[in-house]
Amino acid sequence: MELKNPICRLFNIKYPIIQAGMVWCSGWKLASAVSNSGGLGIIGAGSMYPAILLEHIRQCKQATDKPFGVNIPLLYPNVQEIIDIVIQEEVKIVFTSAGNPVTWTAILKEKGITVVHVVANTKFALKAQEAGVDAIVAEGFEAGGHNGREETTTMCLIPIIKEAVHIPVIAAGGIASGKSMLAAFALGADAVQIGSAFAIAEESSAHPAFKNKIILSAEGDTRLAMKKLVPVRLLKNEFADAIAQAEAEGADQTQLKEMLGKARAKLGMFEGDLANGELEIGQVSAMLKEIKPAKRILEEIWEEFLKAKNELAAQNFDI
Repeated sequence: MELKNPICRLFNIKYPIIQAGMVWCSGWKLASAVSNSGGLGIIGAGSMYPAILLEHIRQCKQATDKPFGVNIPLLYPNVQEIIDIVIQEEVKIVFTSAGNPVTWTAILKEKGITVVHVVANTKFALKAQEAGVDAIVAEGFEAGGHNGREETTTMCLIPIIKEAVHIPVIAAGGIASGKSMLAAFALGADAVQIGSAFAIAEESSAHPAFKNKIILSAEGDTRLAMKKLVPVRLLKNEFADAIAQAEAEGADQTQLKEMLGKARAKLGMFEGDLANGELEIGQVSAMLKEIKPAKRILEEIWEEFLKAKNELAAQNFDI
């Protein structure tokens, strides 16, 4: 069967649904589960030493014969080692983020790797396109993890970037249902990338306490923090409150770095310290109320997408 959707063609997947490469959540178990279900699973290299990433790639290869990718934050100090492992293990798809894609895109593409870059504004979308990436993830302000300083929402960002570039656009930020997926497509997206909903999947490597805090969260329980350092959306807790107070008092980049320290995200998301850890999650966490298998999450989103699309088409807007 010919795949008409450009992202499905690009990755050779059944559904235009990509699981985000989230630190401390996106190991081989989650990535393979999503890929086996017809989406594109992504291993998040941002929380892995090179040797750990190597193990996850090899485990993922054993767990699925479907396409999967690796997300590489380019600002990480050991990025060269990670790139070398991805090439050595013949990973076919790489999503880059948090850095300049110019340095690495040509190197990856020379090895036959499909490259996608994550951006939060038109300026960097155009730079990524110029660098030769195959597609762009346009991530709105609602998203968890690293975020844009401009605070542009997904609904505004997607049509702006879609108009500016000629390569496929994947919408991200605030998408966790079929209805929000349909809205992204209406704005011009060719696919969606979903993080928070998969962060609480059964196969996610996030700590159970973190997953439970997500499903108990309500509207307004996240905030964008550390814009002077690296913008990140956090669930409110003692650490997030301390950061907010420091920022209100004019803390500079050095002070924020000291407060963040090392392994703060691991402490919260992987080890389950809900008071002192960094708990990265999107605004859509307020909609997430149940821990489910990744396959069920993906299928429910797709079924709701089709239902909402058909219901919208059946409405009579004649005046």
